[in-house]
Amino acid sequence: MSYEQGDEITLRGMTFHTIIGVLPHEREHPQPLEIDLTVWMRRHDRIVDYRRMYAEVRAAVQAPDLLYLEELAESISRRVLAEPAVIRARVAVRKPHAAIGGPVRDIEVTILRPSDA
Repeated sequence: MSYEQGDEITLRGMTFHTIIGVLPHEREHPQPLEIDLTVWMRRHDRIVDYRRMYAEVRAAVQAPDLLYLEELAESISRRVLAEPAVIRARVAVRKPHAAIGGPVRDIEVTILRPSDA
């Protein structure tokens, strides 16, 4: 699919606390997540309700049984790509307190997905 150049909207630094992860303590205590979302719109559809985009991100974060950042990013992309005007979405999910056994500022998963339309 070739991409037409369109306008974009970015919601940067959305912060949520949720249960996510596979380790026992991650299943018991909410952890902070930071999420960036960029959506590209078709040229003729220059308006996307960014409050609705935020609500879709929040709904994905509040889903039960989140295990992996990758799954959350996919869920967010599917939700926002359901908007007819959106032709592409970039989702970055950061987990500042990832248990990896050493110092790190955060772990980030980033995906870029086109719409199926």
